[in-house]
Amino acid sequence: MSGTAIIPDWNVFGILPPIRPGSTAIARERSPYRATPLDLCRRFGHTPDRRRILQGLIALRAELAAAGLANGFQWINGSFAEDCESSRGRSPGDVDVVSFVPLGDATRQRQLIASHRVLFYPQEAKARFQVDHYVIATDVAFDAEQARSVAYWYSLWSHRREDQRWKGFVEMSLSDDDVDAVGWLARQDHDPPTGGTSDEH
Repeated sequence: MSGTAIIPDWNVFGILPPIRPGSTAIARERSPYRATPLDLCRRFGHTPDRRRILQGLIALRAELAAAGLANGFQWINGSFAEDCESSRGRSPGDVDVVSFVPLGDATRQRQLIASHRVLFYPQEAKARFQVDHYVIATDVAFDAEQARSVAYWYSLWSHRREDQRWKGFVEMSLSDDDVDAVGWLARQDHDPPTGGTSDEH
């Protein structure tokens, strides 16, 4: 991927392309685009509203780590991953996130929900972090039911609801260090970025 942005630019419809431009139809260079927290911030943190959402996402990742759920990955999507400022005339209100993590047995899951309730109730996560958050267990048998669960999220998120256009989204590892992203966000108050592209600032 030398010389290629980690997360592509929006296409003419204001959404991430489902396949990296220039790739063949069967190439692996497609959504979800793997990125670090810093990549995500540089790509989408071009307004104060978006940076507040990114700060909330990083805070949610810290809550996941505190719960012992740092061994997994996240899919990042929603209007946050679109050029909704141009297409909808407004800033995104939140970011949609699904965290794929091992949850343990039923007893462990009950303990997690009791001690980290905000992670498992999307409305509470949205109110606290500006993250519409869902959790999928990965330490279960990959049977037909689990396959349907993963396919559900991919199918739901790979198409825009209002016009059914095929679109891309982003993947981040939960084991990635957020320190560089936190520092980048802090610096923007002094040297704000100028546009929503993949360029480094």
